[in-house]
Amino acid sequence: MAGGGFVESNGGGKDYPGKLTVFVFFTCFVAATGGLIFGYDIGISGGVTSMDTFLSKFFPGVYKQEKADHNTNQYCKFDSQLLTTFTSSLYLAALIASFFASAVTRVLGRKWSMLGGGITFLSGAALNGFAKDVGMLIAGRILLGIGVGFANQSVPVYLSEMAPARFRGTLNIGFQLMITIGILVANLINYGTSKLKGSIGWRLSLGLAAVPAAIIAVGSLFLPDTPNSLIERGHSEDALIMLRRIRGTDDVQEEYEDLKTASEDSKKVKHPWRNIIQRRYRPQLAMSVFIPFFQQLTGINVIMFYAPVLFRTIGFGSDASLMSAVITGLVNVFATFVSIVTVDRLGRRMLFLEGGTQMFICQIVVGTLIAVKFGTSGEGELSRTYAAFIVAFICIYVSGFAWSWGPLGWLVPSEIFPLEIRSAGQSINVSVNMLFTFVIAQAFLALLCRLKFGLFYFFGVWVLVMTTFIAFFLPETKGVPIEDMVFVWKAHWFWRRFFDDSEEGTAAYRGGIQMSSNSKPTA
Repeated sequence: MAGGGFVESNGGGKDYPGKLTVFVFFTCFVAATGGLIFGYDIGISGGVTSMDTFLSKFFPGVYKQEKADHNTNQYCKFDSQLLTTFTSSLYLAALIASFFASAVTRVLGRKWSMLGGGITFLSGAALNGFAKDVGMLIAGRILLGIGVGFANQSVPVYLSEMAPARFRGTLNIGFQLMITIGILVANLINYGTSKLKGSIGWRLSLGLAAVPAAIIAVGSLFLPDTPNSLIERGHSEDALIMLRRIRGTDDVQEEYEDLKTASEDSKKVKHPWRNIIQRRYRPQLAMSVFIPFFQQLTGINVIMFYAPVLFRTIGFGSDASLMSAVITGLVNVFATFVSIVTVDRLGRRMLFLEGGTQMFICQIVVGTLIAVKFGTSGEGELSRTYAAFIVAFICIYVSGFAWSWGPLGWLVPSEIFPLEIRSAGQSINVSVNMLFTFVIAQAFLALLCRLKFGLFYFFGVWVLVMTTFIAFFLPETKGVPIEDMVFVWKAHWFWRRFFDDSEEGTAAYRGGIQMSSNSKPTA
C-alpha cells in the first residue's frame, strides 16, 4: 500500500515474449499520423481567428471591436459566440461521429476508421479553404469534426493493440506527439500566411489541412489489421501470422490463446454499450469519463485553440501573438519526447502527478501576473519584459501538460478496456473529450470577459482536483498486458470492491487466466 490509502501497482499477469520490431515501429508511426489532423486543427483555428482579413470578412463585428480604442477592456475584445462557434462546432461533430466510429472499428477494423476519418477531414479542409460565408465555414468544420471523431476513436486503440506491453506507452504516445507536431506546423503556417495580402493567407491556412488528412488516409491503406481485430472478425489464422510478425518471434502461442479467449468472451457480449455499465466494468467506465473530462479542464485548449487571440487579448501585437504561439508549440513538441522516454520507466502515475503539480503552480502565477497588470478593468498594456514572463510561465505550463495529461489522457483509457467493450469504451473516452472540448471552446472568450484573470485560477483549482483524483484512484498500468489489466483493478484499494471473486469466471475475466481469490499483482 502506498501513502494516502491507495495501491500503487506495477501490474500483474503475464509477460509475453516479444520485442519492438521495425515492422511494429513503422506501422505505429503511420497510424500515429492520425494525430496530425487533430493537432493541425487545434493550432490553425486560433491563428486564423486572429487574422484581420479573416475577421473582417466573416466576423466584422469582432473586427470593429478589436480595432477600437486600445484602452478598451482587453478581456472582452474578442467575445463573440459566433466566433467561438466557428472553433467549437468541430468538436460537437466529433462527439457524435465517435459513436458511429465505434461500430465501424468493431465490425470492419481499426484501419478503416482511420481511412474514413482522413477522407472526411480532407473534404472539410477543401470546403473551408474555398469558404464564401460563415455557413460554408461551419459546414467545413463539421466535416473536419467527423474526421477527428473517427481518427481519435481508432488510432489510440490500434497503437495499444499493436505494441508489446512493455513498449505500449512509448508507442501510444506517438499519437500525442503527432498532435503536438500538427499544432506546431499550424502555428508556423499561420505566422507565415498572416503576412500575405488579402484572403490568400487564411485560405492557405485552412486549406492546407488537406495535407495531414491525405497522409493518414493514404497511410491507413497500407496498415495491417491488429491481431485483436482479426480474431474479433473471425480471421484466427491470419491473426496468428500477424502476431508472430509483430512480436518478432514464433513463441506467441500463449498470447494468441489468451487473445482468442478474450475474443470468445467478447462475442458473448451482444450489447457492449449495455454491458459497459455493469458493475465489473465500473473502474474502466469511470476512467473513460473522468480522464478526458479532467484533460479539458486543465485549460490547455485555452492556450492551444486561442493562443494568438489570448496573447493579443493580454496586450501582445499581432506578430508577437503568433510568434508566442509558435514558441508554445515548440515547447509542446519537445516536452512530449520526455513522456515518450519516461512513460514505460517511471510509469503513468508519476507523470500525471508531477505534471499536475507543475500546471497548478503555473496557472496561479499566470493569473496573478495578468491580475497585477490589468486588474478587473482590463485596461493597460504589457511591457516586453512583463510579456516575456507571462510567455515563460505559459511554456512551463505547456511542458507539464505535454508530458502528463496530454499523452496520458489518450494512453490510459485506450489500454484499460477488455476487448468486449473496447470500441464502446474508447467512443465514450472520445465523446467525453470532444464534449468538454466543445464546452471550453465555446465558453472561453465569454468566460475570459467575465472572470477576467480569475479564469486562470478557475482552471488551476480543477488541476488540483484532478491531480488528487489520480493520486487516489488511478493504479499503475505500465507494462501490464491489456488482457491482464483486470488484476490491476482487483488489487486497488477502492476498485476491488466492484469485483466478486466468488463468481465463476471472474478469474477468467481477462485472457482465460486462472487466478485464486487471494492472489494479487505485485506492487
